[in-house]
Amino acid sequence: MKSAKSSILGVLGGGQLGRMLIQSAINYNQDIHILDPDPQAPCKDLAQKFTCGSLKDFDTVYAFGQDCDVITVEIESVNTDALAKLESEGKQVFPQPHILKLIQDKREQKQFYQKNGIPTAEFILTENKAEVIKNKGFLPAVNKLGKEGYDGRGVQILRSESDLDQAFDAPGLLEKLIDFDKEIAVTVARNKNGDLIAYPAVECAFHPTANLVEFLFAPAEIADSVEKKAQGIAKEVILKLDMVGILAVEMFVTKSGDVLVNEIAPRPHNSGHHTIEANFTSQFEQHLRSVMNWPLGNPDLRCPAAMINLLGEDGFTGEAIVEGQEDALAEKGVYIHLYGKKLTKPFRKMGHVTLLDEDIEQLKVRAQRIKDLIKIKA
Repeated sequence: MKSAKSSILGVLGGGQLGRMLIQSAINYNQDIHILDPDPQAPCKDLAQKFTCGSLKDFDTVYAFGQDCDVITVEIESVNTDALAKLESEGKQVFPQPHILKLIQDKREQKQFYQKNGIPTAEFILTENKAEVIKNKGFLPAVNKLGKEGYDGRGVQILRSESDLDQAFDAPGLLEKLIDFDKEIAVTVARNKNGDLIAYPAVECAFHPTANLVEFLFAPAEIADSVEKKAQGIAKEVILKLDMVGILAVEMFVTKSGDVLVNEIAPRPHNSGHHTIEANFTSQFEQHLRSVMNWPLGNPDLRCPAAMINLLGEDGFTGEAIVEGQEDALAEKGVYIHLYGKKLTKPFRKMGHVTLLDEDIEQLKVRAQRIKDLIKIKA
């Protein structure tokens, strides 16, 4: 008996997220076509077809989508008008183009939470620096650019009037600075059939200056009631969006145990990298299952885990050299993922390490040791 002809999955973006998606797709003989502006993108030699071109150019994205049956993204910053046209012509596009457009603008994102009764920090929309200054009574606050912020860029804390000179002179928002207890993330996934799953919450620890996740611990050390609340909120967000695909929901847990949505990412996310080894179904396989409308996989944890981001060391730019890899590999439960990026620069995401250990306290000690051991220099 012959199986049906497989569909081609087109992915906008060929970075590390696309690379790990392809690694999952290989198990299912799933053909993947990639579009990325970088001729040396991490996916270049792994995809069945690689196209070098702009993700923001209408004609490039529209032409790329012609050969694909299903189209998805590994980065939000794409031309949604081209995707909408492809969708109108019968292509399956997940997440749906109008949802990507909403998420591209943090102002729209926040208003969506407000309109739909999803708990989030109080905020004020601002058009320019003068309006931020006019709202100095709202400080301390987080000043965010509406569009184009990514990986810690376009976000800054304004604690007092002396910080106002740094305010963004472009459409953005001021968000009340939350005195939170923990930052957590819950990943949810939904397919076209309407099946929905949620991963256990993870706890994120951020780099003090790069504003990137430095460590992640799974499961999050939170009360069962907070876990239940966080999972419920994350499911509510994807249902209110009526989104198909995978969605990472970043949240604050306040000192009083409230859970507030910070931001969302409609794709695999840094907060789910540990799932490759630590969960029954990785976030990358779940992304594939959700957009292809396959049955969703079990999201449960097999074992407590830590994820350590491998960032380019400060002060080094050039051809990447990895120090400490062999020593780390000699340890039990260490899984290194390098992203195929030849050149390093300060704080560039070059890879990650997943660490498994049944003892959560021991896990935290070992995670710090692994971080101190592996250095990416030039």
